[in-house]
Amino acid sequence: MQQFEALARDAKALANGELVLTAPEAEVARQMQICNACRYCEGFCAVFPAMTRRLEFGKADIHFMANLCHNCGACLHACQYAPPHEFAVNVPQAMARVRVQTYSDYAWPAVLGVLYQRNGLTLSLALAAGLAFFLLLALALNGTLWGGVTGNFYDLFGHNLLVGLFAPVFLFAVLALGLGVRRFWRDIAPATTGQPLSAPAASEATQNVLRMTYLGGGHGQGCNNEDDAFTLARRRAHHLTFYGFMLCFAATSVATVYHYLLGWDAPYDRYSLPKLLGVSGGISLLLGTASLLKLNLRRAPEHGDAAQKPMDLGFIALLFLTSASGLALWLARSTPALPALLALHLGMVMALFATMPYGKFAHGIFRTAALLRYAVEKRQPRPMGAGDE
Repeated sequence: MQQFEALARDAKALANGELVLTAPEAEVARQMQICNACRYCEGFCAVFPAMTRRLEFGKADIHFMANLCHNCGACLHACQYAPPHEFAVNVPQAMARVRVQTYSDYAWPAVLGVLYQRNGLTLSLALAAGLAFFLLLALALNGTLWGGVTGNFYDLFGHNLLVGLFAPVFLFAVLALGLGVRRFWRDIAPATTGQPLSAPAASEATQNVLRMTYLGGGHGQGCNNEDDAFTLARRRAHHLTFYGFMLCFAATSVATVYHYLLGWDAPYDRYSLPKLLGVSGGISLLLGTASLLKLNLRRAPEHGDAAQKPMDLGFIALLFLTSASGLALWLARSTPALPALLALHLGMVMALFATMPYGKFAHGIFRTAALLRYAVEKRQPRPMGAGDE
């Protein structure tokens, strides 16, 4: 029944012109046909085992594999058909171009998908600066921009006011990303056997996400530099960034529990759990994003899509400035600079939340969904004619 429903959806989509491959998708399909005949990179990452299960590559297959790709570069450096060969096989670059297209295609609301092409460094910083300026102006009009500090943030901006400002933006980001990845999951399910998620598959995918397994390169030695050298720098920087972000989120969550369930109002002691989680997360996030920024600026153009660099830099910059302003705020807790630093930090955080559904943050959500589908698919029998078990 599920297969018939999938065929019916495909027939309707084909009638509407939705299954016609775009130029980036057609390029991935071309390269996958070449790779499927070669299979030298079959053991490198999840993309190539998934590829060997297919004889043809439709839109859903291409979207699925593009989001499995971690852009480590191992296959590019191992490929005998890479440029300047006439076949011009560059899987990381081709996958990167399709990947950003999937974010746009599955954006919610659909009309905002265009923001993926416009969400760059300048826009991110301008939005953060504009929001911070608005908060600074509010403090200046209230006469609290400098001095008279008690160390309590809520003396400057009330708790309910902050919740009213940030909760809608954050909840919209969660809703937009959730609805987008739900459509993505539904569309790639028939292309990946359509089987339900099992506990072993979920466990494997979770480990691959948390350990960032496929940033280890083809042989676990790391991603490739432009000079063919292996490095684990990208994996380490991603770990610092990811776990730093999660620690900061945990700090906010614990503070929420303190406030609403335990009735403990901020500010909390310097060595309280929210403070310890926030500071450790902020330091980790600062180090991780600084490393990612350095690696992004130095990486060879052949390793990705140059058109996406502004979006990547915008996201990294907002994360870096959020962590830096948060740490500065912690250090200046009892100084006259507290109000201004608070306004700057809140502006950065709100800009981060506002751009989250239409920026680089989406790659982690879509990649997780693809890894979950891959963990399901690999446990199913190989399709007839797709090679040996």
